[in-house]
Amino acid sequence: MDLLPLYVSAKLAVITTSLLILISAPLAYLLVYGKWPGKFLFEALVNLPIALPPTVIGFYLLYLLGPQGYVGAIWREVFGGTLLFTFSGIVIATAVYNLPFSVQPIKATFEKIDPRLRENAYVLGLSPVATFFRVMIPNSINGIAAAAILVFLHSLGAFGVVLMVGGSISGETRVASIAIYEAVETMNYSEAWLLSLAFLPVSYFLLLLVNRLTRH
Repeated sequence: MDLLPLYVSAKLAVITTSLLILISAPLAYLLVYGKWPGKFLFEALVNLPIALPPTVIGFYLLYLLGPQGYVGAIWREVFGGTLLFTFSGIVIATAVYNLPFSVQPIKATFEKIDPRLRENAYVLGLSPVATFFRVMIPNSINGIAAAAILVFLHSLGAFGVVLMVGGSISGETRVASIAIYEAVETMNYSEAWLLSLAFLPVSYFLLLLVNRLTRH
């Protein structure tokens, strides 16, 4: 069995999860406590990937990340290459697709924190930024960890959006879900079974961990 697709999937999931937690925690904080006109429109935009099929998201990203797209053109000017059919491209695509799955659990966790903690922090002279790092984050560790696990699992099994943006390049963009699909297409069911079975214990264990974290 070729283990390379499993490695690419794991690498994609780790990088995407790390990137999204760094983005989603402050974004969720702004969505819960920020007050500005049109906030509901911005929140709907963040959650849009939940409503759109992965192939539709992949099609839009295919254009944006391409040489003529805004993001692709900037990337080419700065780094001198293309984003399409590269590992960097599928990281961006997977991050966009998983953004609401990261933001929403963290947002729900922030909403459950006693508002008096923030009020007391402000009374003691902490700035909003200091309150975020010294009060909100320490009281949200379980929720943030649960969000990270969910994003990891979602990224590990990414298919449609990765296929649209990255194709199937061995060692670069050929993730396990694509390898399983190709194995079934070529009637190589033994490899499809082995790759599929590799997901089962990892997914089950992480879901048990999510349940434990959310209970606390």
